[in-house]
Amino acid sequence: MAEEPTHTTETIDDGLLICFGGEIDYSNSPDLRHVIHQALARKPDRLIIDLTGVPYMDSSGVAVLVEALQGQTKNKKQLILSNLQTKVQGIFEIARLDTVFQITDDIEQAKQIPPAPPRK
Repeated sequence: MAEEPTHTTETIDDGLLICFGGEIDYSNSPDLRHVIHQALARKPDRLIIDLTGVPYMDSSGVAVLVEALQGQTKNKKQLILSNLQTKVQGIFEIARLDTVFQITDDIEQAKQIPPAPPRK
């Protein structure tokens, strides 16, 4: 049986950090979408999504992250993924999404990425 997903949200200097745990699949990706939409409604300049505790993610979870990236990009804001486990990283590489997303090895590295340019 799949581990129920968990999350925590924390305010950081220039945005939000969301840490997810558990497997993310079709049955619970709406929960992931809800959490991320709540975060995006706060209009953070930087949204870091830490996936340390996510050993598996299917295409529905990836789709939610792509939607979030589109929203942040449209608003000239940042979305950074951090701490992808091997299986999840592999999915992003196969789909070539590792060339679209900013992906870091850890949260501190994500915080060091220069901010997005101001919206004109």
